[in-house]
Amino acid sequence: QVQLVESGGGLVQAGGSLRLSCAASGRILSSYAMGWFRQAPGKEREFVAGISRSGVGTYYADSVKGRFTISRDNAKNTVYLQMNSLKSEDTAVYYCAASRKLYISSWSVSAFDSWGQGTQVTVSS
Repeated sequence: QVQLVESGGGLVQAGGSLRLSCAASGRILSSYAMGWFRQAPGKEREFVAGISRSGVGTYYADSVKGRFTISRDNAKNTVYLQMNSLKSEDTAVYYCAASRKLYISSWSVSAFDSWGQGTQVTVSS
């Protein structure tokens, strides 16, 4: 099983930017499709962005399209989430997740096998 550790969260003003990183160990990251999810207080965990094993395919929730970019560096075993034009509604704990599925038809929580501990992102208005 792959171990995932997120970093890069923090407090930022609305309109600002943050870049989250997810470092993987224990397995070769290129064997996994990767995703970012988030969970705000009192809400369910929701999909934010996903990326295929090769990095060619990327997928986004409508709420972040045009503002967030997911990328991966398989040589460094790291996945990134660049977040621009942040809004107060982006405030949440952000989780990195890995999936062994060869094909993901629905980028939902159930498609992912391994999870990081999360990193807090707080956007002040």
